[in-house]
Amino acid sequence: MAATSKNGPELHPATVGLAQGRNYAHITTIFPSGHFQTHPVWVHSDGERLVVNTETHRPKFKNVQRDPRVTLTIRDEENPYRYAEIRGLVAETVTGQEARDQLDELSQKYDGQPYDENAIKSERVMLWIVPERQTVVDQTADTI
Repeated sequence: MAATSKNGPELHPATVGLAQGRNYAHITTIFPSGHFQTHPVWVHSDGERLVVNTETHRPKFKNVQRDPRVTLTIRDEENPYRYAEIRGLVAETVTGQEARDQLDELSQKYDGQPYDENAIKSERVMLWIVPERQTVVDQTADTI
């Protein structure tokens, strides 16, 4: 099994590749009680940060407003034994039309069509994540 870890805000090239591909992620946030909440999410990267899109009424958004620490795991959909785990902070949130437009971009990436407007219950928000530690794992390779 090959694995590589790195500290700091610079994204590992494999993490960027996974985030820019049609690969699903799971985001873990922390409730006020200290318990964890994990949800599947769409993910993308601008090459420097990771981004997920949610709604302002959802617990994951409320959790990161209070405590910006998150863990994001991105699984390679073509090889489930390859993934990246990113521990970091939500460093920026963006709402408004930019967040709504980005949701359509994600929907095109994952579903091949614009996002169903009727499914939106509150304001959309982009969560920009900066890594503190990353681990890239490929259980089918000797080196990454």
